[in-house]
Amino acid sequence: MWQIIGIAGVFAAIGVGYTIAGGKFGVILNAAGPELLIIGGSGIMTLLIANEIVVVRNVMKVLKRAFTGPQWRRSDYADALCLMFLLVRVLRQEGNVALERHIENPSASPIFSRYPRLLADPTLVSFIADVLRSVTLNVTDPHTVGEMMESEIRKRHTEELRAAKALNTVADAFPALGIVAAVLGVIKAMGAISESPEILGHMIGSALVGTFLGVFLAYALVGPIAARMKGVIEEEGTMLPVIRQVILSHLEGLAPQLSVEVARKLVPSRHQPSFDELDRMMNETAKSVRTAKAE
Repeated sequence: MWQIIGIAGVFAAIGVGYTIAGGKFGVILNAAGPELLIIGGSGIMTLLIANEIVVVRNVMKVLKRAFTGPQWRRSDYADALCLMFLLVRVLRQEGNVALERHIENPSASPIFSRYPRLLADPTLVSFIADVLRSVTLNVTDPHTVGEMMESEIRKRHTEELRAAKALNTVADAFPALGIVAAVLGVIKAMGAISESPEILGHMIGSALVGTFLGVFLAYALVGPIAARMKGVIEEEGTMLPVIRQVILSHLEGLAPQLSVEVARKLVPSRHQPSFDELDRMMNETAKSVRTAKAE
C-alpha cells in the first residue's frame, strides 16, 4: 500500500514541479512512447542477458511481494514456534520412530496439518523434514547439524536475493540506456539540421526526454522497488534461522519450551510474540494434542 502511495507521490511531485516551472507535457508525452520502447525494451533484454530464466521468473514472483509485503506474518512466526515445539516434544518424549511418522509425509501429519499456511510452503517444510530426518539417523552433534542448517539457509538466501540483484542491475542500466535514446534523438535532429529552429528545438527536446526517462526509471521507480524486494527477501529469510535455533537448542539439551524461547528472540521485533503469549499458545497446543490423542 505504502509503495503505491510512494510511486504516486513521485509522479505528483515531479509533475507539479514541472508545471510550476512552466513546463509543457506535450513534448514529453509525444516522445515518451519511442523513448520508453528503447529504454524499457533494452532494459528487459539486459535482464535476460545477465540472468538465467529461473531468476527472471523469480523477479516477477518477488516483484508482487514488493507491494504486498513479506510472506510471513506475526501469526506465522508464532505458529512456526508452536510447530517446532510439538515436533521436538515428540522427539524428546516418544523417540525417533514417532517423529518419523510426521516428517516422512508432512501433509498427512496431524502436527503439520494444524498449520496450513506453513504446510503450504514447500521450502519451509522440506527444510524441517530434512534436518529432523538427519537427527533421527543419529546425526545429533549440535555443531555438525548447525553447520548443515547454516549452509542450507545461506544457499537458499543467496538464491532468493538473485532476483533483487537482477532488478537492481536493470536499474543501474537505465541511465545509460537513457543516454543511448537521447543520442539517437540527437542523431535524428542532426539529420534534419536544415529544418526550422522550431522543429529542431522540438526534436532536441524529445531527445532529452530519453535522458530524463532513464534517470527517472532508475532512481525513482526500479531502483527503490529493487531495494524493497531485497528488504522483503531478507525479512522472509529470518524464518529458517528461527527453525534452526529450535533444533539446535534441542540438540544442546534444552527442554522443548526453552528451545522455543531461545528461538523466539530471533523473530523480527514487529512479529515477535511476547513470552506470555507464546507460553499460553504452547500450553493450549499441548493440551489440544493430548485431548486429540485421548479421543
